[in-house]
Amino acid sequence: MTHYTYVFLYRFLPKTIHFTLPGTPPRGSRSEKPQPNPRPAPPERQPSLFQPPSITPPHTPTDEKKPSGLFTNEDGLRVHIPTTTAIGEDGVRAPADRSSPTWGGRLDQPMSRANSPPPPSLIQKARNLHQKAKEMGRAGITQPRTLDRSESHERVFAHANWKIVNADQGNGGLRNAAEAASREGKVGDCTWVGTLGMPTDALQGTQQLQDIQDKLATEHDMLSVCPSDKDFDGHYSHFCKQILWPVFHYQIPDNPKSKAYEDHSWKYYVNVNQAFADVIVKNWKRGDVVWVHDYHLLLVPGMVRKKLPEAKICFFLHVAFPSSEVFRCLAVRKQLLEGMLGANLIGFQIHEYTRHFLQTCSRLLSAEATPDGLQLEDRFVDVVNLPIGIDPVSLSQHREEDEVKRWLDTMRERYAGKKLIVARDKLDHVRGVRQKLLSYELFLNKNPEWRDKVVLIQVALSTSEKSELDATVSDIVTRVNSSWANLAYQPVVYLKQDIDYAQYLALLSVADALMITSQREGMNLTSHEYLFCQDGKISEKKHGSLILSEFTGTSSLFGGNELSVNPWDYRACADAIKKALEMEDEEKEMRWTKLYEAVNHHTGSHWFSEILARLDIVYEQQHRHDQTSVPRLSLNTLVQQYNRTERRLFILDFEGTLVSWGPVNQIIPVSPQRTLDVLNDLLLDDRNTIFVMSGRRPEELDRLFRRVPNLGLIAENGCFLRNCGSTEWTEMADADQIRSWKDSVRGILTYYIERTPGAEIEDRRCSLIFHYKSAEDYESATRQALDCASHINDACEDQRVHAIPMEGCVLVEPLDWTKSTAAQRIFSDLRDRMAPDATHTSPVDFLMVVGDGREDEKVFKWANGLGEEGLVEEVVTVSLGTRNTEATATMTQGVSGVLMALQRLGSIASVVPTQHRRKSSVRGVILPPDAELQFLPTS
Repeated sequence: MTHYTYVFLYRFLPKTIHFTLPGTPPRGSRSEKPQPNPRPAPPERQPSLFQPPSITPPHTPTDEKKPSGLFTNEDGLRVHIPTTTAIGEDGVRAPADRSSPTWGGRLDQPMSRANSPPPPSLIQKARNLHQKAKEMGRAGITQPRTLDRSESHERVFAHANWKIVNADQGNGGLRNAAEAASREGKVGDCTWVGTLGMPTDALQGTQQLQDIQDKLATEHDMLSVCPSDKDFDGHYSHFCKQILWPVFHYQIPDNPKSKAYEDHSWKYYVNVNQAFADVIVKNWKRGDVVWVHDYHLLLVPGMVRKKLPEAKICFFLHVAFPSSEVFRCLAVRKQLLEGMLGANLIGFQIHEYTRHFLQTCSRLLSAEATPDGLQLEDRFVDVVNLPIGIDPVSLSQHREEDEVKRWLDTMRERYAGKKLIVARDKLDHVRGVRQKLLSYELFLNKNPEWRDKVVLIQVALSTSEKSELDATVSDIVTRVNSSWANLAYQPVVYLKQDIDYAQYLALLSVADALMITSQREGMNLTSHEYLFCQDGKISEKKHGSLILSEFTGTSSLFGGNELSVNPWDYRACADAIKKALEMEDEEKEMRWTKLYEAVNHHTGSHWFSEILARLDIVYEQQHRHDQTSVPRLSLNTLVQQYNRTERRLFILDFEGTLVSWGPVNQIIPVSPQRTLDVLNDLLLDDRNTIFVMSGRRPEELDRLFRRVPNLGLIAENGCFLRNCGSTEWTEMADADQIRSWKDSVRGILTYYIERTPGAEIEDRRCSLIFHYKSAEDYESATRQALDCASHINDACEDQRVHAIPMEGCVLVEPLDWTKSTAAQRIFSDLRDRMAPDATHTSPVDFLMVVGDGREDEKVFKWANGLGEEGLVEEVVTVSLGTRNTEATATMTQGVSGVLMALQRLGSIASVVPTQHRRKSSVRGVILPPDAELQFLPTS
């Protein structure tokens, strides 16, 4: 395995700092000894009349304290902290992913100095106070000075003993996947880059912070990013949580403060992303792999790319990516997309998110989207989807612990004779807890026979903000329990707190069903853990059912073996509960077996290693195809290849290769007579076969090349083919299929034509073109054209047609007939017509393809494949474009350079032996004026 240093960027490091404050006993942890502070604390300041009521150092937190948190694990997956680092003062293991306290709210860490924007209710009050102060000032009344923030708190932490402990915040799925891949030897050295998970302003400029950073770097391979408290608070609490999180989950912020949040916090989002990028740039070494994670760091790939053009960068988005209609609502949409496109490889959980991203970039950035990624001006960005998974090995080990078995016995006894439906969700609008409880209530209303026989256990992880949802959910729980509860039965067990790891695993093992009703979600790994825990190894085999929202990314993996529900359809959800509880054992086992296989295939380790392996492949391909890596065409080498072969095939692009074209509505050939003379010279040798490919109509090409006999032609980008020496055209495309999609697309184009004055539709035999170069408002027309292309690609995906935004027009053409398919047809016909002989084993031993456009790249790739497979002895592919290319050579002289190279070969053909001289070539015939006709351009 190639040795790399893998640099993983996530907003939090897997480690954080615990301070042991004066006057409090050290926390009972065996992870590390507290670091002594050899420096004496500075003397205290003199007391002040305006001292805060209490400057007593905060108490060291105990395991009984469970403050709700801003940084609860968003993926819903538990981060299991090993015994050696998670023993509480009473000797009992602490929760592995307990809901973390508000950032800056831990008692064993510094408080934040950030001042969040005041709630709207205080704005008017502040204005009134300001007005009152002005009036008092005019009256000569002096106001007392505003008190400065006390520094006693910071002084305590700046000189307290500290130790490094495992963090309970962050992405549990990512951390587990990394540990699994490392354990299995699938990755080399790993370095994590992230924040300490706590405010650091109190430590800035102190030796304390430098010591912490040094120890993390040297002993744990972790580079810490320490933005100011104000930057981090604005970045995470405001922009990430108030703007990005809702948009990525289809909940467009439209409350009065959302715009203020966006304007206020965007600069902080940029600052934090820049801080991460600066750490990477400072520590990067050639060969390092930089892997950036999630929506908190969308700008980092672009920032790193700007400073390190050669860096190998991957970006993976762990949450959903919305449709372009939703994403375009962001004011900074282009900046976010351009930041992501700094990566070589961008990864998403499922195909739906990948498709949304490609369509969004095509629509907002006018980038060319392909099935493999995005073609930018100067490079290609690969886009893939690969779902993350769990770590079955670690999960199996933890299930064998005595604490889990004790809880299993407790729950079996407590809920004997009852069916258990379990759920564990963060209490926010995205997770659908309200919809779940209403569906359960409807189920009990419709099915009275199940009352007293089923219990819903809902674990709700609280968020930092109290909301109406919290009260609504509590009201529903109260209503359900008051309706059907008795002394021996409670239909809903509602825990508004997390449970420890042992209880969690035991609950998943004894459950009869898991219910997930998220309105939008990426990978819900709780469902994976549930299916794994249902294998019967520590409990009886239940093979419980999985009720899963169709709006989760996880649902796309399970092939319909889950009970898929629409969370807003309460009746269907209630029916799904009934089906889950009454399903026959044979069906449950069949469904569970298939679901279990999917979980075991899509593991965290598999995801981790596959993404990095794909990054290696695409980086090498992108580097090989980069213009700076592709050599210039050597004319001397070309002549040698030409001379040592006898069956030669030339496939030459027309526009931009054999002639130059300028204005949008006409072609201005550069010496067209020279172009035709060069082609005629090459055709003097009957061992040369030449095809010219174009996006023009067949009749246009007939008219232009009527003075070049024996020339083959490809029209409308591969939809029509005319063989050498023939006057008849072969229609490659299926006429019925073309007619079918044209009817659908023409209606869409008409809709946008009506809204774009001056635009027009050109109807070709196998394509449609939306021309807007002459529109009255070009800027508005460009937006309409991009919307039109996105609309067509969305609506006509199943019809094998795609719309391509181009300069001044949108080309709509079929996917199944291209220049490449026409070239393959030509090669196949030659193979049928020219049988192998003593000196030739292939119908072609010299193949030259020259082009400058995006469609030509597919022909380059096909031709290079023939050479790699040994089907053609000499393959020469030449690109005239300035972007990355599949071609093996480039030419910077443009059309004149191509004609010069072909003229050199033509001079050889003009002196061929008599037996190989073609009699019917026309040389030096002056074209009539109508040869230089006006043509509409295509690709």
